[in-house]
Amino acid sequence: MPAVPDEVFPIPDNAGPDSVWADRSGPRALVGRNQRGVEIPIGKGEGEISPGELLKLALIGCAGMSSDVNLARRLGDDFAMRLWAHGDSDASENRYPRVDEEVQLPLDGLTDAEIASVRKVFGRAVAAGCTVERTVVPGVEVTHTILGADELQGHSERDGQERA
Repeated sequence: MPAVPDEVFPIPDNAGPDSVWADRSGPRALVGRNQRGVEIPIGKGEGEISPGELLKLALIGCAGMSSDVNLARRLGDDFAMRLWAHGDSDASENRYPRVDEEVQLPLDGLTDAEIASVRKVFGRAVAAGCTVERTVVPGVEVTHTILGADELQGHSERDGQERA
């Protein structure tokens, strides 16, 4: 069931299906909402997520969704993936100068060529399809690392063999 804001304020004329809103829930605390009924407590208190954490989640969420279909073709439909985003704000500039993303994927047993393909596919998919990163990157450096790829690449026992 779609959610709509309560009647405290009128809905803006330009609100659309992808619009989100946040209502103040206390001092320096908000509840962010979308029209699908999702609520996210925003703040720095217990059980809340900060705006900076939301930014980093938006980046890795977009990277994961953008690369999912292409990675599934190489790793199987039910592959595991975990994405991390790290970065501290610079208090003097009041901004995040850098966000480092790390991706964990099941790479054991892949050949060097297959690992290289996964890296290439991930990077291309994110560069082409991640609207959030394409919006943010002109102002902040975002890096991507597939964790374990460097350690595994070059140590493959199945060089030249195709993955079944």
